[in-house]
Amino acid sequence: MGGDDDFPLIMELRRRVVVLLLCLMLLLSAPVAYACGLALDSDKWEVVEAGDALFEGVPSIETSRRYSHLTEVAAVELERLKGVNVTTADVYAHKGYAYVGTHRGLCSNEGVRVFDLSDPSNPVEVAVFANDIPGTWQEKVIVKNVSTPYFKGDLAAVSVQRCDRVAAQHGGTVLYDVTDPTNPQFLSFWKTPTEVLTGTHELYLTTQGNRVLLLTADIYADYYTQGEQGDFSIVDVTDPSHPTTIFNWDPREIIGHEYNGYNFVDEEGTPRIAFAHSVITDVNGKYAYVSYWDLGTIIFDISNPEEAQVVGRTSFERHVQGAAHSAALARGGNILIETREVFNPDPADPEYERGWGYTRIYDISDKSNPVLISDFRTTNSMTQIVDGERQPGTFTVHDPKVRGNTLYLSHYADGIRVVDISNPAQPVEVASYVPDRSNIWGVFVDRNYILGSDMGTGLKILQRVLGHSQSHGKGPQ
Repeated sequence: MGGDDDFPLIMELRRRVVVLLLCLMLLLSAPVAYACGLALDSDKWEVVEAGDALFEGVPSIETSRRYSHLTEVAAVELERLKGVNVTTADVYAHKGYAYVGTHRGLCSNEGVRVFDLSDPSNPVEVAVFANDIPGTWQEKVIVKNVSTPYFKGDLAAVSVQRCDRVAAQHGGTVLYDVTDPTNPQFLSFWKTPTEVLTGTHELYLTTQGNRVLLLTADIYADYYTQGEQGDFSIVDVTDPSHPTTIFNWDPREIIGHEYNGYNFVDEEGTPRIAFAHSVITDVNGKYAYVSYWDLGTIIFDISNPEEAQVVGRTSFERHVQGAAHSAALARGGNILIETREVFNPDPADPEYERGWGYTRIYDISDKSNPVLISDFRTTNSMTQIVDGERQPGTFTVHDPKVRGNTLYLSHYADGIRVVDISNPAQPVEVASYVPDRSNIWGVFVDRNYILGSDMGTGLKILQRVLGHSQSHGKGPQ
């Protein structure tokens, strides 16, 4: 080995050694986040464990009076287009088509899979896109119908994260025209700097009149650029062929200059970590909600996106591990759902509560002063705690979606949980779905169907009917 041609390989090997040492340090010291799955240079897919095969292939489904009938009508694995197994990531639906992202897996760049849902009991994979960027993976996809002087039709934004830093020089977001979902057309690639070894983790699209904005959570960008570029950006994609960055946020605005892009100490003197993990907006594109891990959910007024302003944020009590992962809104934007992805149910710090990550619900009628009003926890998230004694599986909550007064949660080994939030101060589970070897990553509601993406077994489609109480399948977990 020698010469300039070997330099990228040498640097990659050195990087992997440093990451391994960092992960070991986190395991030994960790009052904060759990292991390598949420450390710098995240390899979360390596620590997410599927549930056990308990039901002989028949999913466990439990319903109440709110859901008289919940049935799995389809379960489809993603096609092995590159000759290897595909690890499923998030799921989205738009105009009768499902868009399924793919996780890191074997770093085979599996792109976004498009399924025709004309017959929900027989979804057909009809297209793939963003699978021509070697060394990357495509977790998140958002599709929105937009109309601007430059583009009219359905616009897809897809996250691009690096898994092979030699093959891929950039992460970021790719934009596609999916007006014809069977024939997606590439429009542009908004790139994060080369020194950012990750890329865009999650993202969102919103409109303000005939203006279209892309909001990105570029995980660890602040750390890798030593503060030159923050994790949260707003990009004008009114002309999606020419995206333009118009805002980037520095969290030192609220936590001080001791922050190194990853570590900070909170008001109570507790060591914590902060990075942008995901972002959403309200339906009017006035407020953005950025999930910033232990820093909470940051609420921005983006009425003037070039001068976005922090107006409030959630925070965590000393005994709560933090980990603001994702958000959803209810009651016209006055209720905030905050999911906390906690992988270590039995942390070393004795002051932290025991248990997997769960959901917190806030009244944000006053955006400057979020008020915690309730939380929701599954039985497994409270009981499957002690390593060596619990059932196989990762039981933390992951992503939330809201339709009307119903909250839908993807919960890895705990499947999909359906929660009545008619009274958000008293959330009540009304249905659940847990397949064999459950590893549910994403959830989405489309018409009378619930879509779930299982990391190991692909796309699940459930039909929901409101009415009287009924239980079927192999019974509750």
